[in-house]
Amino acid sequence: MQSKQLAANLLLFDAEVKKGVKQAELLARAKDLGFSMVEVRREYFQDITAEIPEVKAQATALDLKLFYSVPDELFVAGKVNPKLTGYFEEGQQLGIEKIKFNIGDFANYQGELQRDFAPFLNQGIEVNIENDQTQTSGTLTPILTFLKAAVAADVDIRYVYDLGNWPFVGEDFLAGAKALAVYTRYIHVKDVTEKEGQPFVQPLDEGHIDWRQALAVLPKDVPVALEYPTDNDALIKAGLQKLLAL
Repeated sequence: MQSKQLAANLLLFDAEVKKGVKQAELLARAKDLGFSMVEVRREYFQDITAEIPEVKAQATALDLKLFYSVPDELFVAGKVNPKLTGYFEEGQQLGIEKIKFNIGDFANYQGELQRDFAPFLNQGIEVNIENDQTQTSGTLTPILTFLKAAVAADVDIRYVYDLGNWPFVGEDFLAGAKALAVYTRYIHVKDVTEKEGQPFVQPLDEGHIDWRQALAVLPKDVPVALEYPTDNDALIKAGLQKLLAL
């Protein structure tokens, strides 16, 4: 990879989070493993009001760039999600560079994108949507429909390509990469295998996805995050080395 912008999505430390470890406590571990960027997850906060300043202070001390994963939608019942204002306030308090959502119910949206998103797009935070594991927000057609509309309206919302979510919606990861490369500003990598007939997220090279093939057609100058749960730092280091070797 030309950029070597490598991020740790804190899903990597899911086992620690389930034991009660706070996200602020995981930042030093990510730094020690070799990451310069960390994506914190909103659902991992135990007491968000208390923890946001802790995460910000720790990230500043460690010179880590922060991204913010919010498991909510831009559009709810055909309207802009009223919770967005609060999410962006959290982002400002964290000092994030990127924030990520899912699309949601854009199909029934009748508003003006430029007007409705103006309050959010002048805050110095890059805004992206991701393909998730739902038909509404994770399949190629609605993602392309929204992104084309955003470009047409001169609204600076683009895309996080999540490699491992395509099998969950029954679509081809490479077709998604080729169609969405032009919109992609951030990439999540993981592998996927089958477990009891269902997709199951795995570390790189432990599943059936040719992640190198996907990265070959995606932009080379955007951050790439490892995003899979593991309680093994050696697997994280191995994934990091595989990305560095590209």
